[in-house]
Amino acid sequence: MAEAVTPGLVVVDKPAGMTSHDVVGRTRRLLGTRKVGHAGTLDPMATGVLVLGVGRATRLLGHLTLSEKSYDATIRLGARTTTDDAEGDVVTATSAEAVTDERVRAVLADFVGDLDQVPSAVSAIKVDGRRAYDRVRAGEDVTLDARPVTVHELTVASVTPPGEVVDVEISLRCSSGTYVRAIARDLGAALGVGGHLTALRRTTVGPFTLAAASDLEEPVVTPIATAARTAFPAVDLDVAQATDVRFGRKLDLDLPELSALFAPDGEFLALYRPDGGRARAVAVFAS
Repeated sequence: MAEAVTPGLVVVDKPAGMTSHDVVGRTRRLLGTRKVGHAGTLDPMATGVLVLGVGRATRLLGHLTLSEKSYDATIRLGARTTTDDAEGDVVTATSAEAVTDERVRAVLADFVGDLDQVPSAVSAIKVDGRRAYDRVRAGEDVTLDARPVTVHELTVASVTPPGEVVDVEISLRCSSGTYVRAIARDLGAALGVGGHLTALRRTTVGPFTLAAASDLEEPVVTPIATAARTAFPAVDLDVAQATDVRFGRKLDLDLPELSALFAPDGEFLALYRPDGGRARAVAVFAS
């Protein structure tokens, strides 16, 4: 039975003020299907790249390698908030008159490389089965353990002149699990004036870029075969191999990593991974 909508991925430019779940709900209504999911989340304040799966392609989401992400962000120095961003209440305010451009750049240089980062207390990390942000909203004090993250690159675009507050615009490329809010918090702490995030825009997630993102109100579905070739190494099979894959059989293929397998006519068949010199099925998508 044919699917009601074309299965594939939708790369959305998420607007501010919406949760990732809100985006999924809106996309379901626009495309007329309940079968929509998202890969990863963006805070309501944040904008930018959010990857959605539609139809059978929702099964791709858990296999996507989205281990590297890029952001543009604005950090305000001179105030610390309860959420480490502009949505929280200000808990301390300290003049940033003594904060110089040179000092900001010098301290941010220490945020590049392998770091042990304490996530923001209002993150989605679970603590004893409950999201940390739910515990904070319930009035609990939440302290999360530091986690290893990697900031591959961080550049400073601008630093406003010293004043009661100083705004710092940065761009960074980092590993999944890196909290930009935590960088804002920790930069402010290192400078002794407090800091929080006032703007965040995700520009890339894995191979998916902002340039390829569609407006939320006009979602563009990239067909599952095209999406699979974008997201995974592609292997084109012969007829006999394609028949085996349709039944989920192992193949005599030496794959370097999780790969997308295609029939001779270009149909996306399955994801296979290496298995002792052969290849075994992870997920079969053949209709």
